[in-house]
Amino acid sequence: MSRRILIIPDKFKGALTAREAAEAIADGWKKAQPDDALELLPMSDGGDGFSAILGGLLGAETRRVASVDAAHRPCEATWSWIAETRTAIIETANIIGLAMLPKGRFHPFELDTFGLGAALQDAARAGAEKCVVGIGGSATNDGGTGLARALGWSFLGSDGPLEHWRELENLKSIRRPDEVLARLPHVEVAVDVQNPLSGADGCSAVYGPQKGLRLEDIAPADAALRRLGEVAGQDLDCPADTPGDGAAGGLGFGLRCFVNGTLRPGFDLFAELAGLSARLTEFDLVITGEGSIDRSTLMGKGVGELATHCRELDLPCLGLGGVVETSDEVAGRFTLAAGIVNEIAEEAESMARPAECLSRLAEKVAGDQEF
Repeated sequence: MSRRILIIPDKFKGALTAREAAEAIADGWKKAQPDDALELLPMSDGGDGFSAILGGLLGAETRRVASVDAAHRPCEATWSWIAETRTAIIETANIIGLAMLPKGRFHPFELDTFGLGAALQDAARAGAEKCVVGIGGSATNDGGTGLARALGWSFLGSDGPLEHWRELENLKSIRRPDEVLARLPHVEVAVDVQNPLSGADGCSAVYGPQKGLRLEDIAPADAALRRLGEVAGQDLDCPADTPGDGAAGGLGFGLRCFVNGTLRPGFDLFAELAGLSARLTEFDLVITGEGSIDRSTLMGKGVGELATHCRELDLPCLGLGGVVETSDEVAGRFTLAAGIVNEIAEEAESMARPAECLSRLAEKVAGDQEF
């Protein structure tokens, strides 16, 4: 009997876009189960591909503005514009993304979110009334202070302005800009994780190593952001107490405190625009996936949230990844979770031919199991 299957992966970071992943899964599944009816719905919870996926759902046009990347190298920032609703969509991965930088060339202490300011200001000049900002995939860990400085905020130590986020441990006060906040649109921030700004589950400890923080860097990086949260609580009445503040190296906190942004789970934004709740009732099986299905997947990322939603609907949900962490938490969230590495190929081969390997994994899972 033909089944209706929704294929809804996120990107496989550094290997496949969400669209490419969906197509690879569909190709492999069809080889083993040719009678199944497949529908592809690439997903983004706020990271790489966010602007293209949401822009495609909403019929947006692409705008461009001169800016700088996380290392302050000149770049052309792109953002999406929906004129009918006066809505801008900004994907930070397109401006200050980790994938934009040569691997290993820059240390996170050298990087910041300054370049994001040009896109936000360009959207304001275009007349945006709302700006949706997807913040996953950033290279930064500066608490959003680079963006704030681009908008006119000052961070002051005992001897004057602090120009580098790593100096924030010495922060004494924060000075507001004179006019910029009145000119900015309402900002909704799509966060892909719920981590706090600092501490054991904060951005420096959990995600800093992925961005290049060494073991000895984590304590000073965390101390800098902890002090930022303390002073923001005192001077701005904006303490670091909101889930998602630690998203994108603290950019969630920065957008909340320095541009009055509202944090929302990126998956919820995507699900709302895609009409996902109603859509899921039409299917017999859901297949999702991302590059690594692990502890961080279960901290608010789209793949984990989708699996939870499917479980609530008693709808089988398969998770396919490049690598899958073996744990009770991961196993308990998915009907089945399978990874390319060990199941299909070693890591080097999976990165060299990701679409082929993912297709082979989907074919194997479809052939081995009945759901």
